[in-house]
Amino acid sequence: MESSPPAAEELLNTAIIENRDVEDHVGNRGREWHVLVGTLVLSDILMVGLAFRVAYWIRFEIPMPFFEIQALISESYYVQLVLVLAPLWVLIFAAAGIYKREILLGGTEEYARVFRGTTVGLLLIMAVDFLKPEFIIARGWVLLAWIFTFLLVATGRFVIRRVAYALRRKGYFLSRALIVGANAEARVLADQLLSWKTSGLKILGFVSDSTEVGVQLRPGLKVIGKVVDLDDLVSEYRVKELILAGGAITQETQLAIFRKFGISDRVNLRMSLGLYEIITTGLSVKEFAYVPLVGVNKVRLTGLDRFVKIALDYAFTVPALILLSPLLLLIGLMVKLVSPGPVLHRRRVMGLNGRQFDAYKFRTMYVNGDEILQENPELQQLLAEEHKLKDDPRVTRFGSLIRRFSLDELPQLFNVIKRDMSLVGPRMISPGEMKEYSKWGINLLTVRPGITGLWQVSGRSDVDYEERVRLDMHYIRNWTIWLDIQLIIQTIPAVLRGTGAY
Repeated sequence: MESSPPAAEELLNTAIIENRDVEDHVGNRGREWHVLVGTLVLSDILMVGLAFRVAYWIRFEIPMPFFEIQALISESYYVQLVLVLAPLWVLIFAAAGIYKREILLGGTEEYARVFRGTTVGLLLIMAVDFLKPEFIIARGWVLLAWIFTFLLVATGRFVIRRVAYALRRKGYFLSRALIVGANAEARVLADQLLSWKTSGLKILGFVSDSTEVGVQLRPGLKVIGKVVDLDDLVSEYRVKELILAGGAITQETQLAIFRKFGISDRVNLRMSLGLYEIITTGLSVKEFAYVPLVGVNKVRLTGLDRFVKIALDYAFTVPALILLSPLLLLIGLMVKLVSPGPVLHRRRVMGLNGRQFDAYKFRTMYVNGDEILQENPELQQLLAEEHKLKDDPRVTRFGSLIRRFSLDELPQLFNVIKRDMSLVGPRMISPGEMKEYSKWGINLLTVRPGITGLWQVSGRSDVDYEERVRLDMHYIRNWTIWLDIQLIIQTIPAVLRGTGAY
C-alpha cells in the first residue's frame, strides 16, 4: 500500500506542487479568521431569525388541524421574543464551541455542535415555559423553530464553508506546517494531508535527524533542518503546526519537543502514531494499578453512535422498500425475461468482524458468464487485477442499464434490514480482495459495508483501487452521523449522472 500507481502518483505530485505554489496570506491570518467568525455570527443570527419566522408562518398562518388556534398572542409578541432569542441562540452556539477555530472548516463536527446547541436552546425555552407560567408560548412554534433553526443555520454554514474552501485554495485560511520525521510514516502522512486540498495545512517540508538536509522526499518537499534547529525553523518559516510522526523519532526527542512547544502559544503540536494510522476503531484508556493502558475497540461504533446509525439505516430503508416495491418487482420481471436464470445474484462478501454473508443484487450477467470470460484471457487478467471490467462481455444489455444507475443494488436494502450491511459504509469486498487492503484490512472489518459511501460519490468504479482503499479508511476514521447524512444526499445526484458505474 506504500507504493502508488502512476495515475495516483501523478495526482499526488500535482497536489504537492499546488500546495507549494499557493501563496498563503500569513500576515493576515488572524484578520481572516476574525472575518470568518464575524460572518458566521451574522449568518447564524439571520438564519435563527428566519427559522423563527418560518416556524411562525407554519404554526399560525397555515391552517393545520393538529395545531390549536392561539389568537390571544399577537405577532408583535413573537417579534419581540425573537429579538431576545436570536442573540441568546448565538451565545449558546458560542458556549457549544462552534466558533472555535479548531472546529471551523474541519468536518462534520461543526454541524453536530450546531445540532447540540440548537437542542440546548430548545430545552432552555421549555424550562422557562415550565418554571414561569406567565411566559406564554406555543409549543408547536418552539418545535418548528428548533427544526428550522438547525436546518437553516447548517445550510448557511455549509454555503460559507464552500466559499472558505475556495479561498483556501487561493492561500487564505492556511496554517504553515512542518512534519517532524522522514520515515515511511512521515511520507504517508504528508501524502494524506496533501491529497485533501481543503485540509487547511500548507506543508513546508520535513525536519529530521536521520536524513540529510536538502534531501527531497516528495516533489517540492524536502528536509529543511534538524530537530535541534526546530525553534529557529518555527520562527523563520512562521510555522503554526508541528506534526510529529511518532514512529520516526525517539521518545527522548519527543519529550524534548513537548517541553519546548507543548504549552507554547506560538505553535500547535500534533502527533501521529503508526498505530493510529493502522487502527481506526477508536481507543480507550483504563487504569490498572494507577497505570494508564490503552485498549483497542473491537468495533468502530459503540454505544449511542451504534444506536444512531442503526436508527438512520431503518429510517431510510423501511420507507424506501415500501416506496420502491413496484420498481423492484418490475426489475425482477425484466431480469427474468431478458436472460434465463435466477433473478437475484448472491455475492459472498466480508462483513463485520470478518463474518461472511451473501450480498443480494439483481442478476446482471448471463448464467454462463464464466464460459464467456474464458474466451478472453486478457479480460480475465484485468479482472483479477482490478476486480472490475468496464466492458464486461458477461453483462446483459438490461444488466448494463440497471448497473449504470445502481438499480441492481436495490436488493441490498434487505441486507440492511438483516443487519448484514449498512446504508452508508465502506465498499463491500470479497474474501479474495482482503489482500489489497494490506495492513488496513483489520479496519475494514470493524464496520458493516455500505450500499453507498465515499467511493460512490467520488467516481464509483472509475476510482482506482488504491484510492478506494484510502476513501474507505477515511470514512471509517472520520465517521459521524452527519457524514452519513451528507453521503446519502450526495449519492442521489451521483447515481442519476450514471457515470463510473459498470
